[in-house]
Amino acid sequence: MKVTLVAGARPNFMKIAPMIASIRKASSEGKNISYRLIHTGQHYDKNMSDSFFEQLGIPHPDANLESGGGSQAEQTASIMVRFEKELLDNPTDLVLVVGDVTSTMACSIVAKKLCIKVAHVEAGIRSGDMTMPEEINRIVTDSISDYFFTTTITANESLIRSGVEEERIFLVGNTMIDTLLSNRNRFIKPEIWDRAKLVNKEYFVLTLHRPANVDAENGLKVLMNEIIEASKGLPVIFPVHPRTAKNLVSIGLEAPNLFMVDPMSYLEFNYLVDHSKCVITDSGGITEETTVMLVPCITLRDNTERPETVTIGTNELIGTDPMAIKPTLEKLFSGNWKKGGIPPLWDGKTAERIVENLLSLD
Repeated sequence: MKVTLVAGARPNFMKIAPMIASIRKASSEGKNISYRLIHTGQHYDKNMSDSFFEQLGIPHPDANLESGGGSQAEQTASIMVRFEKELLDNPTDLVLVVGDVTSTMACSIVAKKLCIKVAHVEAGIRSGDMTMPEEINRIVTDSISDYFFTTTITANESLIRSGVEEERIFLVGNTMIDTLLSNRNRFIKPEIWDRAKLVNKEYFVLTLHRPANVDAENGLKVLMNEIIEASKGLPVIFPVHPRTAKNLVSIGLEAPNLFMVDPMSYLEFNYLVDHSKCVITDSGGITEETTVMLVPCITLRDNTERPETVTIGTNELIGTDPMAIKPTLEKLFSGNWKKGGIPPLWDGKTAERIVENLLSLD
């Protein structure tokens, strides 16, 4: 079985990395499976240097389609045109897509129109928020995929409600957690640790990038002031997303306990998360990692496509009202944060299960 693996952005490679390791292992054992790794180039990331691939044991892509830039429509069109040529030049038995970026949807459509089977890793997750481009990508991809690899039973139930036959759904766990667990003993202490004189479990990690939180300068200022005030003087380490950096410069925000730093490598950032008192974020993937590391997490969103991080894990969804931050942090400081647990099959063996299932389809 020839499998074309598609990645369009940095987080995709973290989901793909364990897949590559598992396919290589199966192949070395004489199993009939091989892969070709395609980077669509959807996101140009200056941090995706040689060290990024070396740190996570990811080979450089067999092809980079260099399709980044432009509007949503322009980017989707560029990915589709270039991926179609890739598949025509390099025939495959299966296209495997991960997550919910534009590349996930665009490459799925191209493969199906060429009558190639599609497998979606992280299928079935839903936020219910149709203003999120990712939600549209998820729905479209799942509507045409042939095989569905899911992270939780909630995702299974979502797919079944949409009419997917149960025999095409495989509950396997979370490949992001495979990467996390395989690298946890390799985390790297970042430079900010000593510079900010950080102490284990006595600082916050903050990430913000969603438009609802960062696009309006006044709203961002209020939000940041609430976080700074409610943190009771503990350091707040803020790796700043480029989208957010522009507005932070405009509002001129400064505080003695706020440390704004450049985005970090995977191993450095997760070192910070693992040792933090709490993470405050509007991301989705980070809530999965904090759940497994048993680190309290506060999500500044009105919805989440990863409800298991709230119902089982350490995450609390508090919405986008800055006034909700202080009472939430009071609960944390008082020692009343929930203990949290780890969802079933988030055990570091997800990619192995996916490959076993792929081989059973061959």
